[in-house]
Amino acid sequence: MARRRLPSLNALAAFEASGRLGRMTLAADELAVTHGAISRHVRHLEEVLGIRLFEGPKNALRLTESGQTLLAHLTEGFDRIEAGVRAVVDEEEGALDVSCTGTFSMRWLIPRLHRFQAAHPAIEVRLSASYAPIDFARERYEVAIRLAEHPLPKDAIITELLKEHFGPVLSADLAKRLHLKRVDDLKRAPLLHTITRPDAWVDWAARIGWKNTDLRGTDYEHFYYMLEAATGGLGACIAPWPMVIDDIRAGRLVAPFGFVLSEHAYVAARRPRRNRKAQVFCEWLQQEAENTPTP
Repeated sequence: MARRRLPSLNALAAFEASGRLGRMTLAADELAVTHGAISRHVRHLEEVLGIRLFEGPKNALRLTESGQTLLAHLTEGFDRIEAGVRAVVDEEEGALDVSCTGTFSMRWLIPRLHRFQAAHPAIEVRLSASYAPIDFARERYEVAIRLAEHPLPKDAIITELLKEHFGPVLSADLAKRLHLKRVDDLKRAPLLHTITRPDAWVDWAARIGWKNTDLRGTDYEHFYYMLEAATGGLGACIAPWPMVIDDIRAGRLVAPFGFVLSEHAYVAARRPRRNRKAQVFCEWLQQEAENTPTP
């Protein structure tokens, strides 16, 4: 096997931090060394490679084209190294990367997350938004929260959180103006849709046996925008109970015809290897889900 021919890893790390953060002083703080050490490492790397990585005056350095190319590769490489280290370290404290669909995160998880932080102050939950199927092989998160409408990783540890109930919601003022008494009265309401779940109205109508053939309406790019439009009185939308429970309790939305059970559930999936932070977080999620009333 050919021997790797790499410059000093300290020099590569110093340059990567300087380029990523934009200033050598910030790189020095991150790597816990002096500004002079960072500067010497970068100069040494430039000498070894025979190229300039930065240009411009000392107080306003900018990456050269070669520097930009090298930085992109190094940042990706160090990210993968960090992920590999974290993959085999089982710590009781520190950062825990959690992937969650955006609306579920904003409407259910974040309003309750303060209770986890109070109970486990040593664990820092770092949230990222994604609607993509769970892929532990390609992504760095340890826990993923999804509506289980896609196949789940076969070796993942699954915690079921909430069975999905969904139904039409709208503002109290709009419901009053429309004099909603029967489901057929919804024909007078502007209907709101989201492109992330375009068949929600059709699915709900089929489950309750509502014979309305005209379910056209306004499309919104994101679920969150559609819910905000409903809260603002622009129409009625189909929403899952966990997304609107706090709004209904506060009177911002009403659900005049209740909610019906869908075939999906919200789940938390974590990697099969032992990870105490992920296990503690999923146990907390399950407890919060059990404490969430059904509609």
